[in-house]
Amino acid sequence: MTEPADLTPLAEGVECEFMYSYESQAPRPAYTDLGISTTRIGGGVALAMRNDPSGGYWSKALGFGITEPFTVQTLDRILDFYRGHGIDQAVLQLVPSVLPTGFDEVAAARGLKPGSTWVKLAALPGDVAAGPTRLRVGPVPAAEAERWADVLISGFGMPSGGLTDMLAATVGEPAWRPYAAWDDGDLVAGGNLFLHGESASLNAAATAPAHRGLGAQSALIAARALAAAEAGSRWLFAETGKPSPGAQNPSLNNLRRAGLVPLYERRNWIWRSAP
Repeated sequence: MTEPADLTPLAEGVECEFMYSYESQAPRPAYTDLGISTTRIGGGVALAMRNDPSGGYWSKALGFGITEPFTVQTLDRILDFYRGHGIDQAVLQLVPSVLPTGFDEVAAARGLKPGSTWVKLAALPGDVAAGPTRLRVGPVPAAEAERWADVLISGFGMPSGGLTDMLAATVGEPAWRPYAAWDDGDLVAGGNLFLHGESASLNAAATAPAHRGLGAQSALIAARALAAAEAGSRWLFAETGKPSPGAQNPSLNNLRRAGLVPLYERRNWIWRSAP
């Protein structure tokens, strides 16, 4: 594989674009009901969901430092965007290498605090290993888009409704390859794949509780990797949370077992508006 530093722009860029696609292309009335606003700032994107039923996951800014330096001025424009759209909490996903000198002090002065750490991973699509499962795995048909999205949203611990509609809208879209796993005729697991230039991103993976431990996610990783290869993608990326010491993250374990290699760790910076 190429050196991690060489892959950082691709890894961050594809994540930036799939998040922008999810929110900017949400269908109405979900777009309006969720209070979605999106913009491009400083080479990255800022996404706002004023009525986020998850409690804050979908208001985030990411993709910075790819096409231009991430500066204090860029940071201030991001925070102004959130204030202007009535957002009281947002996450800034920033690769350590793009942070300007003295960022800790700059962040503290603006109400940003360090949060959880995520791991970014990558692989050549053809290097991803298949995992055994008795479940049937394949693309999501339009007729089951809502069921597929509900399985994902429920797996994230988020309520169905507007978020379901937002995810379901990716079924059939050219840049998206949604996949599912079925137990007989029951859709029990899913995951999405986003295509962007030479990059592809594994994202939004979840399994219904009663069907965990059956290899659904390993099989879905392999199926989406094959879809990425067939679409001509050179690189496959994913991100997931870094577990605390002594803990495990099944998502990270599945990705590494399939052959994805950690590239770098990235801190989430949490911004809350002043009371």
